[in-house]
Amino acid sequence: MFKKFFSIMIVGFFLFAGLFVPASADAAKERSVQLRILETTDLHVHLANYDYYQTKEDNNVGLVKTATLIKQARNEVKNSLLFDNGDSLQGNPLGDYVAKVKGLKEGEVHPVIRAFNHLGYDAITIGNHEFNYGLDFLRQALKGAKMPVVNANVVDAGKGTPYFEPYTIFNKKVEDGQGRTQVIKVGVIGLVPPQIMEWDKGNLEGKVKVNSIVETAKKYIPEMKKKGADVIVALAHMGITADPYQPGMENAAYYLTQIEGINAILTGHSHNVFPGPLYAEIPNTNMNKGTINGKPVVMAGSFGSHLGVIDLELEKKSGKWEVVDGKSSVRPIVDAQGNSVATDEELMKEIEPEHVATIKYVNQPIGQTNAPIHSYFALVKDDPSVQIVNNAQLDYLMEKLKDPSYSKYAGDPVLSAAAPFKAGGRGGPDYYTDIPAGTLAIKNVADLYLYPNTLQAVLVTGGQLKEWLEMSAGQFNQIDPSKTGEQQLINPNFRSYNFDVIDGVQYQMDVTKPAKYDTSGKVVNAGASRIVNLTYQGKPVTADQRFIVATNNYRASSTTFPGVSQGEVILQSPDENRQIITNYIQVNKTINPTADENWRMSPITGSAVTVFDSSPKAQKYTQQYQNIMYIGPSSGGFAKYKLDLTK
Repeated sequence: MFKKFFSIMIVGFFLFAGLFVPASADAAKERSVQLRILETTDLHVHLANYDYYQTKEDNNVGLVKTATLIKQARNEVKNSLLFDNGDSLQGNPLGDYVAKVKGLKEGEVHPVIRAFNHLGYDAITIGNHEFNYGLDFLRQALKGAKMPVVNANVVDAGKGTPYFEPYTIFNKKVEDGQGRTQVIKVGVIGLVPPQIMEWDKGNLEGKVKVNSIVETAKKYIPEMKKKGADVIVALAHMGITADPYQPGMENAAYYLTQIEGINAILTGHSHNVFPGPLYAEIPNTNMNKGTINGKPVVMAGSFGSHLGVIDLELEKKSGKWEVVDGKSSVRPIVDAQGNSVATDEELMKEIEPEHVATIKYVNQPIGQTNAPIHSYFALVKDDPSVQIVNNAQLDYLMEKLKDPSYSKYAGDPVLSAAAPFKAGGRGGPDYYTDIPAGTLAIKNVADLYLYPNTLQAVLVTGGQLKEWLEMSAGQFNQIDPSKTGEQQLINPNFRSYNFDVIDGVQYQMDVTKPAKYDTSGKVVNAGASRIVNLTYQGKPVTADQRFIVATNNYRASSTTFPGVSQGEVILQSPDENRQIITNYIQVNKTINPTADENWRMSPITGSAVTVFDSSPKAQKYTQQYQNIMYIGPSSGGFAKYKLDLTK
């Protein structure tokens, strides 16, 4: 009898256990919390769906578009958070109008911050371009923020203490799977590339210092966990690369994924999209889940083109919330068929005063051009849009050097360096300057020169000048003259703003040779020399010859750009390059934008077919060039062109 009873009990126990285990798992699932994290990044003041350079609506950009996606994404879930990842205050004429023309009076709220307040952001961080207008303006602009502004690695130069709030931890009320209210402690930390000390040296030197990203995160994450943060989100204004780690590296997001305690990484700075095919080869990356090293990572493009989404699942274990799963995705404001989401009219109304004032401001006429100014071929030909910038800088510097204090430089040749800012690439097939002949307005100057740089002059030797140009020549892939198929000429990883054209000397670039420097200025082929026939007034430039070169503060202060970094800054002007261009046009009244052809590609002997991408709109200008021919459509909305370099 006892044995029978015992057997029944054993069978009953296992039956109960069999029922209990899945029931327990279901219950755990019900007690779990789904938390959605939303990201905008690199807005660059693109609040409205508008192109201030062309003064027309542009439904490919604008926070007023992204806001519609934000509302949709919020409505899909019970629990969500919204963050901005920086580079929001500078980048188009609206930003310049607020910072340089209108200004911010005490009590006024910057339209970007007003938009963030309106949409209910939970926290924001600062990007490298936030420093372009100086620390005083940045402090004033951030005053109106109703959410925490976090950054952990910018510190006071004198005290060594954090210049901003390093991180924030706040209680987030959430609803679990059973509909019960729970509280999760959310920690948010902000980080920016240390290179801002080089890029904005004039605004920051002696005022702040910037610590290494990964080391800063390793310092603060344990502190945040100790203070009770259940989930930690890194607002990492930086790109993603698996290049070997170095302290102080610019794009350190990959290495943040390896830090224990960080649960989600919001990235940016590179104006790219993650998850996306560009990053498919990054080690330990799961594109289906949008994770790197098991951590969800997102990068939401630029100008409001995408909304980043990270979905986390949290469970309570031993009385503490833990992240047990996570995935990321991006949502575009324009679908594959070219349809744009609706505009958030409430947000548009919120930013309308500055939007309307900016349109009026940029339409102010300043002069005339007797020919179109475009940048469609700026990476393969001497270009009118770069020529005008160089002409204006050269005139300005020549006048400044007449001052007796610069008499010791009398007789030194004066040159000018400028790069094409709008040359397609990551900006897309519409990211080019295209100004018709006729009236020139302020909007056109802003189109030619995107950044609020100031002019500086650098004294370099002929040897240093050549290295400067060797770095610029990294814009191109190496061409094999013996191959018969198409070869892409332009290196997509080389930023066009590093392709400096130096006027006043003449030179050629031999793209059949390997590049001497990589995209970051490191020597990769020590014996390589792409720059050939470098002359000044018909005579070869010698290594010890002296030159004074007009450039901008960004380039002049570089400690890594070859040639420039060995030079000596002899003039630091308070005048912005854009204002210098404006004055040049106003003085001359009518300008001739024709390029002087001081540089070109060396002819190639062989059957190589060199091709490059530009806008489909560039077709209307091909007849001006004997060796450029339209081939047909390319990927991503671009068009393919042939540049005939054969003898």
